[in-house]
Amino acid sequence: MRLTKFSDYALRALLFAASRPGERVTVEETAQLFGISRMHLKKVVMFLSAEGYVSALRGHHGGFMLALAPEQINLGVLLRKTEPDFGMVECFQAENMCPITRGCRLAGVVNEGVAAFIAAFDRYTLADILLPPGRFTPSDAPQPLRGPYLPLPPAAD
Repeated sequence: MRLTKFSDYALRALLFAASRPGERVTVEETAQLFGISRMHLKKVVMFLSAEGYVSALRGHHGGFMLALAPEQINLGVLLRKTEPDFGMVECFQAENMCPITRGCRLAGVVNEGVAAFIAAFDRYTLADILLPPGRFTPSDAPQPLRGPYLPLPPAAD
Protein backbone atom coordinates (compact mmCIF):
# COMPACT_ATOMS: atom_id res chain seq x y z
CA MET A 1 0.00 0.00 0.00
CA ARG A 2 1.22 3.49 -0.73
CA LEU A 3 0.18 6.93 0.31
CA THR A 4 0.01 9.70 -2.24
CA LYS A 5 2.52 12.54 -2.02
CA PHE A 6 -0.38 14.69 -0.85
CA SER A 7 -0.87 12.56 2.28
CA ASP A 8 2.88 12.23 2.82
CA TYR A 9 3.37 16.00 2.63
CA ALA A 10 0.36 16.62 4.87
CA LEU A 11 1.84 14.39 7.56
CA ARG A 12 5.26 16.03 7.25
CA ALA A 13 3.79 19.54 7.40
CA LEU A 14 1.82 18.65 10.53
CA LEU A 15 4.86 17.04 12.16
CA PHE A 16 7.00 20.10 11.46
CA ALA A 17 4.32 22.52 12.68
CA ALA A 18 3.89 20.43 15.85
CA SER A 19 7.63 20.64 16.49
CA ARG A 20 7.29 24.42 16.85
CA PRO A 21 4.25 24.91 19.11
CA GLY A 22 2.92 28.45 19.14
CA GLU A 23 5.08 29.49 16.17
CA ARG A 24 4.20 29.90 12.54
CA VAL A 25 6.32 27.92 10.10
CA THR A 26 6.46 28.88 6.45
CA VAL A 27 5.77 26.78 3.41
CA GLU A 28 9.20 27.81 2.13
CA GLU A 29 11.14 26.55 5.17
CA THR A 30 9.05 23.37 5.35
CA ALA A 31 9.58 22.61 1.65
CA GLN A 32 13.29 23.35 1.98
CA LEU A 33 13.66 21.14 5.06
CA PHE A 34 12.02 18.16 3.38
CA GLY A 35 13.32 18.83 -0.14
CA ILE A 36 9.81 18.84 -1.58
CA SER A 37 7.91 21.02 -4.05
CA ARG A 38 6.92 24.36 -2.56
CA MET A 39 3.91 24.65 -4.89
CA HIS A 40 2.63 21.17 -4.01
CA LEU A 41 3.15 21.85 -0.31
CA LYS A 42 1.27 25.14 -0.64
CA LYS A 43 -1.78 23.21 -1.91
CA VAL A 44 -1.44 20.76 0.98
CA VAL A 45 -1.30 23.57 3.57
CA MET A 46 -4.35 25.24 1.99
CA PHE A 47 -6.19 21.92 2.31
CA LEU A 48 -5.06 21.44 5.93
CA SER A 49 -6.25 24.97 6.69
CA ALA A 50 -9.65 24.40 5.05
CA GLU A 51 -10.04 21.18 7.07
CA GLY A 52 -9.19 22.96 10.33
CA TYR A 53 -5.89 21.20 11.02
CA VAL A 54 -3.75 24.33 10.70
CA SER A 55 -4.22 28.05 10.98
CA ALA A 56 -2.61 29.70 7.96
CA LEU A 57 -1.78 33.33 7.38
CA ARG A 58 -0.74 34.64 3.97
CA GLY A 59 1.71 37.38 3.27
CA HIS A 60 5.14 38.58 4.33
CA HIS A 61 4.69 37.55 7.98
CA GLY A 62 2.56 34.54 7.11
CA GLY A 63 2.95 30.88 7.79
CA PHE A 64 0.99 28.09 9.37
CA MET A 65 0.67 26.49 12.78
CA LEU A 66 -1.40 23.71 14.27
CA ALA A 67 -5.01 24.70 14.93
CA LEU A 68 -5.57 21.56 17.01
CA ALA A 69 -3.57 19.85 19.71
CA PRO A 70 -1.53 16.93 18.31
CA GLU A 71 -3.66 14.57 20.43
CA GLN A 72 -6.75 15.71 18.51
CA ILE A 73 -5.37 14.83 15.08
CA ASN A 74 -6.21 11.21 14.36
CA LEU A 75 -4.06 9.84 11.55
CA GLY A 76 -6.79 7.58 10.16
CA VAL A 77 -9.25 10.46 9.90
CA LEU A 78 -6.59 12.59 8.21
CA LEU A 79 -5.76 9.78 5.78
CA ARG A 80 -9.40 9.37 4.76
CA LYS A 81 -9.47 13.09 3.94
CA THR A 82 -6.18 13.25 2.04
CA GLU A 83 -6.40 10.07 0.00
CA PRO A 84 -8.67 10.39 -3.04
CA ASP A 85 -9.59 6.71 -3.04
CA PHE A 86 -8.28 3.30 -2.20
CA GLY A 87 -9.35 1.74 -5.49
CA MET A 88 -6.28 -0.40 -5.84
CA VAL A 89 -7.62 -2.77 -8.47
CA GLU A 90 -9.69 -2.18 -11.58
CA CYS A 91 -12.89 -3.66 -10.18
CA PHE A 92 -13.02 -0.80 -7.63
CA GLN A 93 -12.97 1.82 -10.39
CA ALA A 94 -16.03 3.33 -12.09
CA GLU A 95 -14.56 2.42 -15.48
CA ASN A 96 -14.15 -1.26 -14.53
CA MET A 97 -13.99 -3.45 -17.62
CA CYS A 98 -12.63 -6.62 -16.04
CA PRO A 99 -14.60 -9.58 -17.42
CA ILE A 100 -14.34 -11.70 -14.25
CA THR A 101 -15.58 -9.11 -11.74
CA ARG A 102 -18.87 -10.88 -10.97
CA GLY A 103 -17.24 -14.10 -9.81
CA CYS A 104 -13.88 -12.80 -8.63
CA ARG A 105 -12.95 -12.93 -4.95
CA LEU A 106 -9.96 -10.61 -5.19
CA ALA A 107 -12.02 -7.56 -4.20
CA GLY A 108 -12.74 -9.07 -0.79
CA VAL A 109 -9.07 -9.71 -0.13
CA VAL A 110 -8.10 -6.21 -1.24
CA ASN A 111 -10.86 -4.66 0.88
CA GLU A 112 -9.58 -6.57 3.89
CA GLY A 113 -6.05 -5.31 3.28
CA VAL A 114 -7.17 -1.71 2.86
CA ALA A 115 -9.27 -1.92 6.03
CA ALA A 116 -6.27 -3.25 8.00
CA PHE A 117 -4.05 -0.50 6.57
CA ILE A 118 -6.47 2.25 7.59
CA ALA A 119 -7.15 0.62 10.96
CA ALA A 120 -3.44 0.90 11.78
CA PHE A 121 -3.60 4.67 11.21
CA ASP A 122 -6.83 4.89 13.24
CA ARG A 123 -4.93 3.77 16.34
CA TYR A 124 -2.59 6.79 16.33
CA THR A 125 -2.69 10.54 16.66
CA LEU A 126 -0.12 13.10 15.60
CA ALA A 127 1.07 13.16 19.23
CA ASP A 128 2.06 9.49 18.96
CA ILE A 129 4.48 10.11 16.09
CA LEU A 130 6.08 13.42 17.07
CA LEU A 131 9.85 13.59 16.93
CA PRO A 132 11.79 14.63 20.04
CA PRO A 133 12.34 18.41 20.34
CA GLY A 134 15.21 19.68 18.21
CA ARG A 135 15.09 16.83 15.67
CA PHE A 136 14.19 19.06 12.71
CA THR A 137 17.68 20.29 11.92
CA PRO A 138 19.89 20.27 8.81
CA SER A 139 21.83 17.36 10.32
CA ASP A 140 18.72 15.24 9.81
CA ALA A 141 19.59 14.79 6.15
CA PRO A 142 17.21 12.43 4.36
CA GLN A 143 18.35 8.83 4.46
CA PRO A 144 16.39 6.36 2.36
CA LEU A 145 15.04 3.38 4.24
CA ARG A 146 15.29 0.09 2.41
CA GLY A 147 13.15 -2.98 2.24
CA PRO A 148 10.17 -3.89 4.37
CA TYR A 149 10.34 -2.06 7.67
CA LEU A 150 8.74 -4.93 9.53
CA PRO A 151 9.43 -8.56 8.74
CA LEU A 152 6.77 -9.86 6.39
CA PRO A 153 5.44 -13.37 6.93
CA PRO A 154 6.76 -15.87 4.40
CA ALA A 155 4.56 -16.57 1.40
CA ALA A 156 2.52 -19.74 1.66
CA ASP A 157 3.57 -22.50 -0.72
